[in-house]
Amino acid sequence: MKLFYYQENNFGDKLNPWLWSQLIPEVIDEDQSTAFIGIGTLINDKLPLKTKNARLRVIFGSGVGYAQGVPQIDKSYKIYCLRGPLSAQALGVSTKLAVTDGAILIRKLFNSNSKKLYKFSYIPHYEMAGEGWRLVCERLGFGYIDPRWPIEKVLSCISQSQVILAEAMHGAIIADSLRIPWIPVVSNSTILSFKWQDWCQSIDTEYKPSYVKRLHHPRQKLDILLPARLTRDWFRQQEAASQLLNITKTVHPSLSTDKKVENLTEEMDKILQKFKEDLAKGAFIK
Repeated sequence: MKLFYYQENNFGDKLNPWLWSQLIPEVIDEDQSTAFIGIGTLINDKLPLKTKNARLRVIFGSGVGYAQGVPQIDKSYKIYCLRGPLSAQALGVSTKLAVTDGAILIRKLFNSNSKKLYKFSYIPHYEMAGEGWRLVCERLGFGYIDPRWPIEKVLSCISQSQVILAEAMHGAIIADSLRIPWIPVVSNSTILSFKWQDWCQSIDTEYKPSYVKRLHHPRQKLDILLPARLTRDWFRQQEAASQLLNITKTVHPSLSTDKKVENLTEEMDKILQKFKEDLAKGAFIK
């Protein structure tokens, strides 16, 4: 069974091989006749082409989004669970399949009892990450978490924070799963609110993002314009720092209830066991 996920240097995407290789190590291989669709906004009209060699597509905790539409759900799909109710509605399937994002299963693998080093940490979207935000966080005394870092480093930095400001959605998902309050942040109009709303509804939490201006990162080129660029970059970073600081002072962080996240974890684990039972019975052999 071939694991399908976006091959990006991004925390949410890289969670796939890290998580599933530990939860179902005997399952994932290079056999493309069955595709395992896991963590990410992976369900759209491009999925059939991207998994064109698959006779069966197993969906486990994925979400709908991006592209222009959704695939026709036929016998080539086996849906165990979806990210949230909006995904179920978009696909025209039972809302009973709307559980939560598969990344909640991090609770089975990672101990979050770390010493808190930062009151606040910021994890930008991977396309926005870079030196500019690192300098902003340094100026504020905040932790900076780059979603392009290795999985274990990102997990450790999240667990060492009291509150996570997250533009990267899986930064918020992992924070919530580890019982760390979080604040959603948007600096780019391309951030897909649908996927956030989908997940937030699954944990009975309202999606209320805070907005900051997009931060352009410093250029390292040494030339006659360097002094002007340094001054410009300083003001940009100062503005971004003021915006982040204001958010921490005025916005109440979100966090699902302990009971909700415990129930969802238990439900997802039961669904995972059902998947394993089906596998043992030869349900995916065609």
